[in-house]
Amino acid sequence: MQNLLVFLDKAGPIGITIILCSVIALFIIIERVMAYRSLRLKDPRLFHRLRKRAQEGDFAAAASMLKEERHPWAVAMIEVLARLESKRRGTGRVELEKTFSHAATREVRNMERFLPTLFLIAGISPLLGLLGTVAGMIKAFQAIENLGGKVDSSVLAGGIWEAMLTTALGLGVAIPAMVAHNYLQGKVHTMVADMKEETGAFLDALEDAGQLGVEKEKGLGTVHSVTGGGRETK
Repeated sequence: MQNLLVFLDKAGPIGITIILCSVIALFIIIERVMAYRSLRLKDPRLFHRLRKRAQEGDFAAAASMLKEERHPWAVAMIEVLARLESKRRGTGRVELEKTFSHAATREVRNMERFLPTLFLIAGISPLLGLLGTVAGMIKAFQAIENLGGKVDSSVLAGGIWEAMLTTALGLGVAIPAMVAHNYLQGKVHTMVADMKEETGAFLDALEDAGQLGVEKEKGLGTVHSVTGGGRETK
């Protein structure tokens, strides 16, 4: 405990701030990893079973299959199935794509929760470390000036060592935080890509089964922002 207090005293306020940033970053990493694990599908064959039910026109039964799932695609697809159930075959592909896109965007935003904060910590930690080093060097040279320049080299080295401590702290926090951010952001991108692919396959299956209505307007076949997959309607 005494060693910790000595370390914090040498690190100074800026060093303590960097340490607090590391604690926040660690909390975010653990929370996000656990959150992504909870989003896994409970039923590995859910996509296949859901397409089969939807092709048969049993949208209520298809929606009931998704109620226990927390996967973003499943949550967003509930709204699509509700729209199909309310309008039956009068709903067109583009309308469903927009419905899914709005719901999926909300789910993706939830998946990216805290990631901007983690990115910010990775960015500012080295800058805080550099600031602490500069401040420490200023103090060291002020001490030399006050002593009339008669300072032993070991004393000067000790002051510089204390000043460089915050830079090491900043880099020690920033590097793992940046690696973790890229890893977690990659998980989000992978999940979004899977959502695009599965949504396109789901709508293709409905279209082949004749469960979709005819679009009232032409040229609306491009997939909306989040979904981005599947065939274009004509």
